[in-house]
Amino acid sequence: MALLLLLLLIGAVIVGPGLWVKRVLQRYSRPADRYVGTGGELARHMLDCLNLHDVGVEVTEDGDHYDPNARVVRLTGDKLNGRSLTAITVAAHEVGHAHQHASDYRPFVWRTRLVNWAAPGEKIGAGVLMLAPFVTLVTRAPVVGLIMLFGGFLVLGLGSVIHLITLPMELDASFGRALPMLRDGGYLKPGDEPHARRLLKAAALTYVASSLMSLLNVARWWAILRR
Repeated sequence: MALLLLLLLIGAVIVGPGLWVKRVLQRYSRPADRYVGTGGELARHMLDCLNLHDVGVEVTEDGDHYDPNARVVRLTGDKLNGRSLTAITVAAHEVGHAHQHASDYRPFVWRTRLVNWAAPGEKIGAGVLMLAPFVTLVTRAPVVGLIMLFGGFLVLGLGSVIHLITLPMELDASFGRALPMLRDGGYLKPGDEPHARRLLKAAALTYVASSLMSLLNVARWWAILRR
């Protein structure tokens, strides 16, 4: 019974944030025509106000994000073309990241470097875990296999750790940059600021939620290798 409760608690900790983020984003996606301008138009306007004319805005299917390498704010179609509170708030959050980049905000700079370094890490980690049993059989050295397993799990979980430790950077993009721009620019309708705050918190937690979910991938590998 105690083990079951522990597993349920772990599951809630891992899955819960992602479900909350999804629920908040969906809740404020209606009404779909609450604002006159779209999320993409707002992002473009905010970038121009920040003199970031060289930063582009384009549609993506890979989730809302700012790409520091291409210098592009990428929004999913429902945010780029949407006129809901969710659309404009998420757009402002991603512009906040572009502003961090332009202002040489150190946590953003270091996070970008870590992500670029760790990007191939998950594939490498998975490959090492797949090879570990075969290497152990060929070399007949269990220690080598154990080292490979440890290294594989370490590399596989690195991306999750990076996102978890950069939560302050996400909060700065939401509340240190996006919210002041939305509020001071008079973009929000009366009464929408408290809801925008919830959305900005959800936007900041998106990467954290994804990181927690990616831990399930580590658990899946652990279960496979224990068979």
